[in-house]
Parts: sequence; structure tokens; C-alpha cells
Amino acid sequence: MLEILIPIVTFIVGGGIIGFITKNMITSKADRAKQTAQQIIETAEKDATSLMKERVLEAKSEALKIEKLAEDEARLKRRENRETEQILNNKEMKLENKSDLLDRKDNDLKKIEAELSQKRQSISDQTKHYQELIEKENARLEIIAKMSQDEAKKMLIANMEEHAQTEAASLIKQIREDALASATTESQKIVVSAIQRSAADHTAESTVSVVELPNDQMKGRIIGREGRNIRTFEAMTGVELIVDDTPEAVVLSGFDPVRREIARVALGHLVQDGRIHPARIEEMIKKATSEVEELMKRAAEDALNELQLPPLNQNIMKLVGRLKYRTSYGQNILKHSIEVGWLTGLMAAEIGLDGNLARRAGFLHDIGKAIDRNTDGTHALIGGEVARKHNEHAVVINAIESHHEEVPMTSPISALVQAADSISGSRRGARGDTLESYIKRLRNLEEIATGFEGVSKTFAIQAGRELRVIVESDQVDDNRAFQISTEIASRIEAEMTYPGQIKVVVIRESRKTAIAK
Repeated sequence: MLEILIPIVTFIVGGGIIGFITKNMITSKADRAKQTAQQIIETAEKDATSLMKERVLEAKSEALKIEKLAEDEARLKRRENRETEQILNNKEMKLENKSDLLDRKDNDLKKIEAELSQKRQSISDQTKHYQELIEKENARLEIIAKMSQDEAKKMLIANMEEHAQTEAASLIKQIREDALASATTESQKIVVSAIQRSAADHTAESTVSVVELPNDQMKGRIIGREGRNIRTFEAMTGVELIVDDTPEAVVLSGFDPVRREIARVALGHLVQDGRIHPARIEEMIKKATSEVEELMKRAAEDALNELQLPPLNQNIMKLVGRLKYRTSYGQNILKHSIEVGWLTGLMAAEIGLDGNLARRAGFLHDIGKAIDRNTDGTHALIGGEVARKHNEHAVVINAIESHHEEVPMTSPISALVQAADSISGSRRGARGDTLESYIKRLRNLEEIATGFEGVSKTFAIQAGRELRVIVESDQVDDNRAFQISTEIASRIEAEMTYPGQIKVVVIRESRKTAIAK
């Protein structure tokens, strides 16, 4: 019996122990599972927090970018508004000044009109009185002369006209001959005619510049979203940017050559860099402005070195540098100024004048062309005012102002500058001219001369710099021939635009033939 109970008790006790151990194992696994789950939950919470922070930072960064872009656009708008406001204020000020000036002129005109009205009435009364006396005297004269008033008038006018023309032609001829014989200016021009003409490079007159692009996709980047890039570029440079169907190229259009050059350099940098947006455009335009100013400064210094002149005032140097990008009839103004400086200096040395002062005057004669176009006055007078403001020599100032005869010449150097300017501008190849305009100018020259009575043939020669007129010898005498040449020259000056000078030569030839049999 005991043998049976022992195994049973052993089984029961073992089963309890096994059950206890099994329970402990299950409890331990459950605890570990809870800990693992807790760790997973904590890790997930940490990952979620980190991800949330990253998203918040990204959102803040994007917001800052949007805010900066908005500020840039607002700043650009404010700048445009300020510039527009300044322009409007200037226009308003000019209109007010003009209005005041017109009011003053109106008051002066009213006073003058009142005075003229009184004088007119007085003159009318006197004229009426004298007319009555003249009519009485004319009636007596008709009775005495046995000739009507109209017949006597025609005879008197015909005699006076013929006599006046003869005397006037003779007097003009005598004055010109005396001037050629004695005037210093005319004698120096004879020296000029013997100087061999020199050559200089020149560029074609143009108001556009072409910028090449690596591909047509670049055009879209230049225009920008809703055109903001091209608007920014045009507003900051003052130059029109034309994007058309021309393959791999855009066009810059503007009348100011310096602004156009700055725009060309800036656009080239932008295309090369590839990053095109308003802030970058502003940066590149500032950089291009500095580069172009440095180029102009270097060009002015090189010109002074070439002419062997001492340094000029810094403000005048800046104006000289601007001449590098200005042209006249296709001729580069800076090259033209250097050429005029050399010619003036050489001529001055030949006749015993100060060569350095002459070169300086010739070099600065067109400095007024560097001033902006919104300044009133001719370039000669503007240039003279600039030279006077910067304490240039009185001879230089007069040479600048008188080289187009707008003020009287006070120095022989002024006459040399005028002559050198004509030589440089009128020599063959100096200035660009199309075949059509060239032929038209020659035709106009010949038509002007043909319209005079007694002219039989006209010939424009030497590329339009000389006009030869052949007259009928039996209709035109020597005095009348000289008078015709003067009248033709006056009409050419009044009706035509041309570089340099035009010489008018009237030829009168008389031939008598007899045959001996």
C-alpha cells in the first residue's frame, strides 16, 4: 500500500512544483512583454516628437523664404514708387516754373501790347496826314512829268535793283578778298588745307545691343515668373529688354549708350551665372556698373597718355570716359576727340602756338556730348559751361564754345579746333553713311544750285564736299557769279544737314570763235 501511495504523492507534489514553476515563467514573460511594449511606446513617442519638430522647422523655413521674397518684392515696389514720385515731383516743379514764366511773359506782353496800341494809333494818324500830302505831291508830279505814278515807280525800281545788285556783289567780293588777305583766322585755315588727313577707327551708330544666349530655354528664366525678372531688369537699367523669336539671342534697346552697355554686361553675367531673380539682378547690375565705370576711366586715362596731356579734373575725366560709348554719324566721339587733339596740336606747332594747350582744346571740344540728353542747350555751349565750372583755360573754353560758331572766336587756337573738327568729321570713311542717303544728299546739292537763274549745269564732286556750278557767260557777269556762289552756300546751310564743309565753285567761261579762210 505504501508503495502505491509514495508514487501518487510524488506525482502530486511534482505536479504542484511544475505548475508553480510554469506559473512563474508565464508571469515573467508577461512582465517582459509589458516592458517591451512600454519601450516601443516610448520610442514611438520620441520619434513622433522629433518628426513633429522637423516638420515645424521646415514650415518655419518655408515661411521665412516666402516672407523674404515678399519683402524683396515690396522693397522693389517701394523703390519704383519712389522713382516715379521723384519724376512726378520734378515734372510738377518744371510745370510750376513754366507757369510762373508764362504768367510773367503774359503780363509783359499785355504791357507791350498796350504801348504798341498807343503807338499804332499815333502812327496811323501821322500816316494818314502824310498820305494826303503825298497824294497831292504825286498829282503835281504826274502833271509835270507827263507820266503815271505806276510807270515811274516801275522805272525807278528797275534802275535801283540793277544798280544795287552790282554794287552789292562788288562790295561782298571786295570784303571777302580783304578778309582772305589780312584775317589771321583765314590764313590759318590755309595751313589746315595742306595737312594730310589721318584715319581713325569708328563704330556704327546704333541704339540696340544683342546678347547671345546658350539656348532658348534661357529666355524663360530671363522673363521670370509673371515677368518679374524682366520688369526688375528694365526698371534698374532704364533699358528695354526685347525677347522675340530670334534664336538664342535677346535685344537691348535704349538711347543712352552707357546704360545700354551696363545692361549688356549685367545680362551677360546673369546668363553665365544661371541664377536669375530680382536680388541677383540687382547685384549683377551694381557689378556691371562698376566694371563699365572702370572701363570708361581707363579709356580716359589712355586717351590722355596718347595725347601726352597732364591729368584733368576728375569730373571731366568721367565725362571723357563716357565719350567711349557715344557716336556721331557713326564716328566714335572719343576717337574723334583724340584725332582733333592731335591735328590741332600739329597745326599750332607749325604756326608757333602752344601745342599742349591746342591739343587740350581740341581734345575737349566735344565734351558737351557726354552730358545727358535732358540738359538744355547745344553741346558746344554745354561743354564750355562745364569747362568754365572746372576752371579750364580761357582759350580752351572759347575753343569749345566757338567750334560751331555759336560764340565769336577770341584765339587762333579756336580757329584751329574748328578746322581740325571739320577735317576729322569730313574725311573719307570717318562717318558712316548709307548709299541711299549719300545719293540723296548729292541730288539735293545739285537741285539747289540748278534753281538759280543763269545756271546751266551742276556737279557734286569729292563725295559731296564740293559743288561746281557752270553758268551762262552771256547771262551772268563776274560780280553776279560771286553773288550766286554766296547765295547757294547760304541755301545749303539753311536747308541741308551734312558733316564738315561744302565748297561752292561757280565757273563762268566765255569763248569766242572765228574761222580764217
